[in-house]
Amino acid sequence: MKIENLKLTILLLLALLPGAAAAQDEDVEKTAAQMITPAAQRAIDQSLIFLANHQQEDGSLGSGSYRGNVAVSALAGMAFLSSGSTPGRGPYGQNVSRSVDYLLAKTQESGFIVAPESSSHGPMYGHGFATMFLAECYGMSPRPELREKLTKAVRLIVNTQNKEGGWRYFAQRHDADISVTVCEVMALRAARNAGIHVPKDCIDRTIEYVRRSQNADGGFMYMASQGGESAFARSAAGVVALYSAGVYNSPETTKGLDYLTGFLPQPGVVRRENYYFYGHYYAAQAMWHAGGDYWNRWFPAIRDELVARQRKDGAWTCPISIEVATAMAAIVLQMPNNYSPIFQR
Repeated sequence: MKIENLKLTILLLLALLPGAAAAQDEDVEKTAAQMITPAAQRAIDQSLIFLANHQQEDGSLGSGSYRGNVAVSALAGMAFLSSGSTPGRGPYGQNVSRSVDYLLAKTQESGFIVAPESSSHGPMYGHGFATMFLAECYGMSPRPELREKLTKAVRLIVNTQNKEGGWRYFAQRHDADISVTVCEVMALRAARNAGIHVPKDCIDRTIEYVRRSQNADGGFMYMASQGGESAFARSAAGVVALYSAGVYNSPETTKGLDYLTGFLPQPGVVRRENYYFYGHYYAAQAMWHAGGDYWNRWFPAIRDELVARQRKDGAWTCPISIEVATAMAAIVLQMPNNYSPIFQR
């Protein structure tokens, strides 16, 4: 028995050697390389070229009435970041910098990031996505105004949290829904990761709100104050909201993940689900954070489905904007890269 204990001790010590850690890192890289198939990489490359070609001189993206929408512009920036480019560096470094330029230009004195001339489903959606993107770029960019405007944007989110603990379409303490709330809590998580102060009680109240929004089946209702049935997109958002708030291995996340597995993409099965790209943007994050079998089953399924749905010009389409569908799909396909801090485990 003593000999066996000695062997176990030796094995544990060997596992802690630098060479062993490097081998483990290589295993992680190989796993990512295996997950992103050649077909998926081609889809990623084509989508990033499409987004770069459709970025305006001022750094904005979006088409039709959504031209210049800050959410679309920020998500395109996140797609570039997910490829490994940073402000001014990498194949899409200039595109990232121009996205930062545009969003800083659209930041009001109050900290509100909005393009009033552009259509939106609700300006706090755009504010949340834009704040998250700027927080991801903070520390990578030497621009002195970035911290000042990012701090104001974060303060606006904190100050507009309603009494339930969530947020809704407008920058006011009125009502709340799970869809806008996840945008704001992800922005706050990205800001906190970057060293911007976020009050603990703000996150604590968010956690309670998200928990109250969960139904018995593990899915999430749209508004806790009104009740309602579970649905795929809002449930994916609910799980990611919990992860972003620091709630990991909990009964709520496990129930939410199990609910989402009922929507696992199946070859030849076309689900007529509203908010397809929005839902899969969050579902991929939920499964990535969960890891293990959840991720190993989910990612190949959505990867192959997205590759099959991509247009020849490298884009995907949705009713809101071709650019937002393309950006979200590109982010999902690049999740195994693990480049963007907000998406890292």
